[in-house]
Amino acid sequence: LVNSKMLFVFAFQTGHTTGPSLNNDKLYKFAYSAEVYVDQVKASLQKSAGYRISSGVDVNLLWRNPDNDDDQLVKITMKDVQVENVNERPADKNIFKGKSTEKIIGKEYLEALQKPIMVELVRGKIKTFYSYQNEPGFTQNIKRGLASLFQLQLHSGSSREVDISGKCDTTYHVRQDQVTKIKDLDSCEIEKKRFTSHNRILDVSTKATSATVYVLEDSFIKSIKAEENFVFALNYRRKTGAKIVSKQRLELKSVQAGTGLIAAKQVSGVIKTLDPNYVAIPLEAEPVKSECKKCPSLSEHWKNIREQMHPDKLSKPDAAKSFLSFIQNIRKATKEEILKIIKSENKELLPQVVDAVTSAQTPESLEAVLEFLDFKDASTSLLQERFLYACGFASHPSETLLKSLTEKFKGDVASQEIRETLVIVMGALIRKLCDRDGCKLPAVVEAKRLILNRLEKANKDDNVQMYLLALKNALLPEAIPVLLKYAESGEGPISSLAATALQRYDPSFLTKEVKETMNRIYHQTRKIHEKTVRTTAAAIILNSNPSYMEVKNILLSIGELPMEMNKYMLSMIQDILRFEMPSSKTVRQVLKDMRAHNYDRFSKMGSSSAYTGYITRGPDVSSTYSLDILYSGSGILRRSNMNIRVFDRSADLHAIQVVLEAQGLESIIAATPDEGEENLDSFAGMSAILFGFQLRPVTFFQGYGDLMSKMLSATGDPMNVVKGLVLLTDFLQEIQLQSGPTASAEFMGGLAIDISGGMEFSLWYRESKTNVKNRVAMFVAGNTEVDSFFVKTGMETTLETETALDFISTVQFSQYPFLVCMQMDRVDSPFRTHMTKYESLPSGRRYTARRGKAATLAGNEYPLHQENSNMCKKVFGAKSDSAGSWF
Repeated sequence: LVNSKMLFVFAFQTGHTTGPSLNNDKLYKFAYSAEVYVDQVKASLQKSAGYRISSGVDVNLLWRNPDNDDDQLVKITMKDVQVENVNERPADKNIFKGKSTEKIIGKEYLEALQKPIMVELVRGKIKTFYSYQNEPGFTQNIKRGLASLFQLQLHSGSSREVDISGKCDTTYHVRQDQVTKIKDLDSCEIEKKRFTSHNRILDVSTKATSATVYVLEDSFIKSIKAEENFVFALNYRRKTGAKIVSKQRLELKSVQAGTGLIAAKQVSGVIKTLDPNYVAIPLEAEPVKSECKKCPSLSEHWKNIREQMHPDKLSKPDAAKSFLSFIQNIRKATKEEILKIIKSENKELLPQVVDAVTSAQTPESLEAVLEFLDFKDASTSLLQERFLYACGFASHPSETLLKSLTEKFKGDVASQEIRETLVIVMGALIRKLCDRDGCKLPAVVEAKRLILNRLEKANKDDNVQMYLLALKNALLPEAIPVLLKYAESGEGPISSLAATALQRYDPSFLTKEVKETMNRIYHQTRKIHEKTVRTTAAAIILNSNPSYMEVKNILLSIGELPMEMNKYMLSMIQDILRFEMPSSKTVRQVLKDMRAHNYDRFSKMGSSSAYTGYITRGPDVSSTYSLDILYSGSGILRRSNMNIRVFDRSADLHAIQVVLEAQGLESIIAATPDEGEENLDSFAGMSAILFGFQLRPVTFFQGYGDLMSKMLSATGDPMNVVKGLVLLTDFLQEIQLQSGPTASAEFMGGLAIDISGGMEFSLWYRESKTNVKNRVAMFVAGNTEVDSFFVKTGMETTLETETALDFISTVQFSQYPFLVCMQMDRVDSPFRTHMTKYESLPSGRRYTARRGKAATLAGNEYPLHQENSNMCKKVFGAKSDSAGSWF
């Protein structure tokens, strides 16, 4: 024993063998097991779904290089392979019960698995891996996983190492007779499919670890324990997640007399002597995917779900659920299969088919939908718009998609509205590709140049507006000077649009020049500006680390502004203080000066307001709502702005913005317009941002004649802003487990959405009402699976919810001051979660364990400021029965 210990220490110190060293004429017999577990993140492994492959493993030395003891050819053979549950199950829940290993794996595969492999070890690292060329990929991978365990070095240090996981950064820690190998799985270079959602909040967090512990004796392996952990969690609800645990164990059971070494100068000679059919193959795993034998075709699947996709059901979770499953099947389909469904569907369901086909984001689905849509035909503009909006919401758009849209934009487009939508969507795709380091891709460079060059040459207001909307989505740093020019020099809607585009930039992009321009606009240093532009400029200043003097000048202006703007700015300042926004500290410092903070300034009358509050505050994400509303001096709505934002510690998402805007309506009630707004054309419209994507604005009416005809022919129905199906969360990661099987984690979240808005206006009752209705249903599905060809195990998780959010603003201008009541209501929201763990054999035998939970989030009227509550009591106390007409 003492001699063997001395030999071991000698090997470590002198570097005589820098890897494991086998004795000549010995057969090493090991017990081997590979286990996989799938479960929820914090669940105990004792209740997980999974399976175990176990076998005996014979290892013996065939050849040692006569010139280098560190160059060895080792034969490894699996014997007596068994497959069983990883956890004990009752007989009726054991899918392997009564089945032999040959029956489970298949005779041909079992024979292949038990054929020996040869491994050439040089200084402890695998130089060459020999096996039979035509073996099934999945048996080769199991043997690669076993062979990779024999790769180790006997000194501490780091290196790039190739094994079944690919080429990975690997670190060894050596302590006496124990070696720990840590593999950085994120660094591994291996071909595997992976995509993630564009926004971090909608995405999935992942964590992967790999550690192998070797116990050595006589400079050879006594035991190995390896473990890999993969954890996935939805960022917006970390309870919805999964883990995969893969364990390997190899334990030396006995050492027996073996065959002698084969004498040869080189390895190739030994291989030829043994079996000329052996070939050198890569140690990295080869891609293996088992085929689904009983899966329905795309057409069959569509027939089963199409009723759930009817327009009347689009605000239900089942619509979102069917949408996600349809996308999954489209991703496996050919262009011809997709076209067959598109061409045969009726006009009610076709828009939903276009949503799904576009959201699939495969080359085949893009080719199919582009072949079907004819942009020269104005009669199919609804389908063209649905296609374009689905492109705007794309979770991982390709350069090909942007290139295709750019070509369409340059070509003949029959509908002007579609032409506008095309360029707006191009802006959104530019941003998404730039966010993934694709700003220098040829298609992105061309699209950027096209938008900026066309804007420079544009002369009609409509054209300027569409390119500005594209820049509002693209958020290009190089577009800031252009936006500044239009914000300060543009007229009305153009100036307002450029200012709101600048408002979307991260404050880090807002340079000294930007802030100087915003100050000039707000204080009207160079020209008179409309209230909407001035208040946006003030918001930009106050949200981008304002200086003491900037805040002081804004506060001193209150009292000198038009009456409703006074009230609006006062509300904005009070909201910053109450909600503890970043600039609140500077505002408090300024308020110590009595010239800025006095009763005269802080008691201004008016109906305009700004308010921010929390919808939810959770451990994973929180969400806020903000409502601000600006009136003209005559009491008519100028702009209402509703925002919902979702954020965590490191990211935020502009989930919804709905802006209702009106101008030039004073002539209807014979009122005097505010300063700078005397010559404005009559207009009312609506603009929306959904999940960071600015949609094409909707016009209720444009011009006095249009207004009168709309009032006379009004139906009272709200105007639709967006209706359809949106793919929110789209995450897929394929994983190569060290033990051989492949695994995958897929999370998809779909939203069925219906946003509409309208304005009612009654001259008779001197009352106006705006109503923004948001109807949404969400379905999220996660499937984490380990696929070993002969057995699958995994876990499916789902969550679903539906809700409706209404924002209503009622104004009575029959008296002064006007009575204004704002309401933000949410109905009861059912919330359901399900989890299913499973193990299944290709024969159809399956074990499942299910768990579900349902709850209802009670409806709520969100609080606004006390002043609003008092006003609502007066409005509804008067029981105003306004039955006026809609614009």
